[in-house]
Amino acid sequence: MASHKILVIDDSRVIRMRVRDMLPQGNFEVIEAKDGVEGMDAIRSQHPNLIMLDFLLPRMSGWEVFQAVQASPDFQSIPLVLMSGRKEEVTEKISEPFEFFEFIQKPFEQKELIEAIKGAMVKARKPRPMAAVTSTATAAAGAGEIAALQQKVARLEAEVAQLKGQTAKILAFIKQKLR
Repeated sequence: MASHKILVIDDSRVIRMRVRDMLPQGNFEVIEAKDGVEGMDAIRSQHPNLIMLDFLLPRMSGWEVFQAVQASPDFQSIPLVLMSGRKEEVTEKISEPFEFFEFIQKPFEQKELIEAIKGAMVKARKPRPMAAVTSTATAAAGAGEIAALQQKVARLEAEVAQLKGQTAKILAFIKQKLR
């Protein structure tokens, strides 16, 4: 049985297969998700040891998944490798240096992938600063309450994204039937 679970969240089947093929045989169980909603579901249910996350995804973007992972104390300690073919799309939302995750530009080679995974593992162990307190209500709430609320918000955001995807499918079905 594999000792580590790696979750690859990418809408490209080629990238998911490429990552699987680049990892050493026998050491990893690769779990695949083709969009952000599937990815968040897999994070919650599979408890991966590493997340490989594409920045541009359907249904729930990589940016939204990234925010949910970073907002959750349970998930933010999971090593994260953010992937994109265009680094500028990532740096528009997240300024460098990337302190708590690793970035890899597509396409990448096996050596780059392994280095990114090693870097992500080191960065995931870094202590996180306490979030800035911005209101009296936040100041009055305990750290446990804040963490629970952040998890609830992340879950609700994932559910909303999933419902949007389901609604789009229903509308497409209705439009097709009306033709």
